[in-house]
Amino acid sequence: MPYATLRFVQLGWRVIRIEAFGSEKGLPGDPNRYIGTRVVDEDRRSYYIAPNVGKQAIALNLKCSEGRDALLRLIRGLGADVFCCNTVPARYRPLGIDYATLSAAKPDLIWAGISALGPEYPEVPGYDPVIQAMAGYVELTGYAEGTPVLCGIPAIDLKAGDEVYANVMLALADRAETGSGREIHVSMLQAAASWLITTLPMIDFDCEPWEITRAGNEHRKFVPTNVYPARNGFFYMAIGSDVQWRRLTAMPRFSSLATDERLTNEGRIRDRKALQRDIAALTATMSVEEAMADLREATIPHARINGVAAVRDLEPLRGRLTATTMPDGKRVRMQPMAVDLAGAARDFSFPPKYGEHTLPVLREAGFSDAECQALAAAGVIPA
Repeated sequence: MPYATLRFVQLGWRVIRIEAFGSEKGLPGDPNRYIGTRVVDEDRRSYYIAPNVGKQAIALNLKCSEGRDALLRLIRGLGADVFCCNTVPARYRPLGIDYATLSAAKPDLIWAGISALGPEYPEVPGYDPVIQAMAGYVELTGYAEGTPVLCGIPAIDLKAGDEVYANVMLALADRAETGSGREIHVSMLQAAASWLITTLPMIDFDCEPWEITRAGNEHRKFVPTNVYPARNGFFYMAIGSDVQWRRLTAMPRFSSLATDERLTNEGRIRDRKALQRDIAALTATMSVEEAMADLREATIPHARINGVAAVRDLEPLRGRLTATTMPDGKRVRMQPMAVDLAGAARDFSFPPKYGEHTLPVLREAGFSDAECQALAAAGVIPA
């Protein structure tokens, strides 16, 4: 959900984060505030920064009726368009954040929740690595002879966030015509499984076992596609058609790879183990630069194996990075937007401290100073 709402921020929307307040043990607010190295202070650490730039933060105790009433008043008073949450569904109603309760206060509200398995499994918690394992991602990642491996990024967290983003947009378009709100439930498992388009259907096609398990850096269908060694490093090459294969083997340095069986992708799949060995033995005699020069001339998709620092400096991305500025003036470069939007901002305010905007937001929604003081005295908001 932090990623979904970051995408809203990038559109220029106002996003207010509601974090827990009350007598719970442990550090206050979002646990992600305390993950990673300390960047500014105790509750703004490195893992928390990038997903939460440009947002406001309030703290509210939703375990008491006064807090739940305050939330309804905030939604009405601020004219909220969208409410998002990412806790287990069993907590929706007790916290007063379920769709029925909130839409009663604002009938055209669009409500979106992310959970592990959807509302049918209200008690099941969900973290990205666990759902990666459940959804087959871990089984599909790594080498056949090795252990299953997690994806290098929280792919399912981000996929679920994109589903919220897309479905909220659909709901807003529908609301423009009908005036009605909408309830959106995103199951992390279902969202993840929707990406199994190249593997799950293979089962009913009586596929070979190797087609739906770990394949290392190879593509299971397009051969040869793999990481290959060179004298001074590694590069990735992807052959996506027989035409590309002919262009590759027309290059003098790669001509020895050509055989009659390898003329078609089907033949290359049958011969893939020998072919991968032959290519690796050949490229190991070249430098990365030599191999890439040939591939570039033959218009074969290829790339260096870049580290994240090198990705940041790639020419197509360098001018598209987003950024924020720390309180001490240091500029922090962050990931680009997914798609360029005309006039969109690329610089965003630094994430707020826990509860930083509680009082200003309450006052904007119509709460008087006396009411704010009473809420603080009742343990509904920080004093």
